[in-house]
Amino acid sequence: MDNSKQLLITNANIVLPDRLIEDGWIYSSNGQVTAYGASDESYEQFEEDAQKIDGSGGYVLPGFIDIHVHGGANHDFMIAKAEELDTITRFHMENGTTTMLATTVTASREELTEVIDTVAQYERKPMPYAQLIGVHLEGPYVNPKWKGAQNENFMVAPQLEWLNEWVQKYPGVVKMQTLAPELEGAAQYIRALQDHGIVAACGHTDALFEEIMQAVEHGLTHAVHTFNAMRALHHREPGTVGAVMLNDNITAEVIADGHHVHPAAIKLLLQAKGADLVVLVTDAMSAAGMPDGEYVLGVLPVIVEGGTARLKEGGSLAGSTLTMIKGFQYLIQEAGVSIVEASRIASLNPARVIGISKQYGSLEVGKRADLLLLDKELSITSVFIAGEQTL
Repeated sequence: MDNSKQLLITNANIVLPDRLIEDGWIYSSNGQVTAYGASDESYEQFEEDAQKIDGSGGYVLPGFIDIHVHGGANHDFMIAKAEELDTITRFHMENGTTTMLATTVTASREELTEVIDTVAQYERKPMPYAQLIGVHLEGPYVNPKWKGAQNENFMVAPQLEWLNEWVQKYPGVVKMQTLAPELEGAAQYIRALQDHGIVAACGHTDALFEEIMQAVEHGLTHAVHTFNAMRALHHREPGTVGAVMLNDNITAEVIADGHHVHPAAIKLLLQAKGADLVVLVTDAMSAAGMPDGEYVLGVLPVIVEGGTARLKEGGSLAGSTLTMIKGFQYLIQEAGVSIVEASRIASLNPARVIGISKQYGSLEVGKRADLLLLDKELSITSVFIAGEQTL
């Protein structure tokens, strides 16, 4: 990818972290955002050598960052090799994701290690589509009571030996791990995750309110697919959901697809936490971008009907077929979120969660020029990765 290219987009609304520049322009060079402004501020000095694009009154915003995604385009990160990784990252790039974490399901130590190894090797080479920058281990240290679409046969208590192997053999590859904080040994494991700079997230958990609060003291900072596969809010025992909504040290994922969470619950979450502590994710599985039919999540058979994925046995929701652009549109159209807030929820907030916000997640001078150009109806017209047009 040639990062020396220069790009100038004019006649567009520029979505910054805190405001919207109406009828503005943005310029990037060497793969980074260099300047932006309103139409009455001259950009003539940038025109000579730049690729010039008319935004046609649409929107320029930072590329989406999906920190919880299992696959897409009929491929699953659990079994994908380099060619399949290209297919997955290309599909999600076409739907606005420019950076992502390969997310696993509960599986054996050997299978999880193989995924980490595959991603580590893939990261060493130029990536033409969405940038795969690490792994999110969802499990295997989760509670069978809230297994959802996770395989109960591989659920175990936290294993520090496994973590030590992963961080020594593949430094920096594991970015996040989801676990149930109520499990024996979880407190020590969460502290170890924090020591290694890995995000400790709660999910598939039956944790009581106080157990989540105690886990935060040990280093828990995130909650996966909030409301789903976790102890619900009750007025006498606020549970996992109550703790997540109340504690500002926890960022909260939400799957905004209209199937996993009612729009009113999304609004409640946003009112409780504010737009800076909520993170849009897809939790997309291999069926994303595919027609209804039979698929697998990990090794578990899944049936997709009307775009909703459920386990063939038991009927639990099994990931989603959501894309980030659809979730972004849903937040605005169904949850009443402004485009500026929705952009933070889909880009800057996930960048902050995994510690990459100095380079990614917003249109600020010096950051990577991972850009989306949307039309007035919020549909994607172009995608740019490090300033180079990929769609």
